[in-house]
Amino acid sequence: MTSADRPQGHAEGTVPPTGELPFFVYGTLRPGEVNHDLFLRGRTAAEEPARLPDAALYEGPGYPYAVDRPGSAIAGELITPAPGAYRELLVALDLLEEYAGPGHPANIYDRTARETLRPDGTPVRAWVYLAAPVLARRLARSGTEIPGGDWLRR
Repeated sequence: MTSADRPQGHAEGTVPPTGELPFFVYGTLRPGEVNHDLFLRGRTAAEEPARLPDAALYEGPGYPYAVDRPGSAIAGELITPAPGAYRELLVALDLLEEYAGPGHPANIYDRTARETLRPDGTPVRAWVYLAAPVLARRLARSGTEIPGGDWLRR
């Protein structure tokens, strides 16, 4: 595989199989937070700072919610699963985020593929869990936005 064939966002040796994306995390899954240790420790090949453009962050009961918002951005980390850990990690994170599948009415979050940005501006497509539509509308009306879009600096 040449560097031109390699999916963006993955170092040599950590190229995921087709269809596997890194995860953009912005709340309790970030390094130093409780769910990072419970769900990610030992399952990652790389963790690096990144931003999610066109999104805003809102307070939740103990964890944040990201919603679409043009012109805003959220701080977080880009998590690349360790070789062989992708499927297990995807299932665990879907359960944690109460994601039952595309458009499912019971979803708290929807898992969506979005462009994230490394600090140097390099775009990387990643999975991100955004507040499901009904919740996103409620947050936009009456939620408490986290200034600057950074859960760790709230």
